[in-house]
Amino acid sequence: MAAPTMTPEQRAAALEKAREVRAARSELTKKLGMGMISPADFLAQSGDPVVGKMKVRAFIGALPGYGKVKTEKLMEELGIQPERRIQGLGSKQKEALLAALEK
Repeated sequence: MAAPTMTPEQRAAALEKAREVRAARSELTKKLGMGMISPADFLAQSGDPVVGKMKVRAFIGALPGYGKVKTEKLMEELGIQPERRIQGLGSKQKEALLAALEK
C-alpha cells in the first residue's frame, strides 16, 4: 500500500512533530542515564506515546552499565523480542525487567 500523498504543509507539520518527539525521548534517556529517573518511574509512563513507542533495547541501553552486548543478553534471558516497544511489554515482562535491572 502506497503512503498517502501529503501537502507541503502537512509534511512540514509531521516532520516538526517527529522532531519534537525525538527531542523529548532524548531528554528522557539522558535523565535515565544520569539517574534522575528510575527505571520503574520510566516504565510507569508507558501510556505516554513518547515513552511507549520507545524500543526496549534503547531503554535498557540508556541505563548506566548497559551496552549493546549486555542489553541483548538481558533481553534474550527475559524472552523479550529485539524490536519490542515499551508499550508492547506485558505486565509480567515489565516486572521481570525491573527485577533484573535492580540486581
